[in-house]
Amino acid sequence: MNGQNRDNIKPGLRVAIVQKHHQGTGELTEGIVADILTNSPNHPHGIKVRLETGEVGRVQEIYEE
Repeated sequence: MNGQNRDNIKPGLRVAIVQKHHQGTGELTEGIVADILTNSPNHPHGIKVRLETGEVGRVQEIYEE
């Protein structure tokens, strides 16, 4: 699934995000979506979410349940 489309992302979904300070290296952080922060239906760099751990970043990968 595509992390650029808001419809693909729901709270409780396991995803990999890139945090702002890791954009240069592309280091990904895995976690469970707590909140969706991007209001637009899509975003070219990925939908911004907050994980249950409090980390914020843009979705790069969505893991199938």
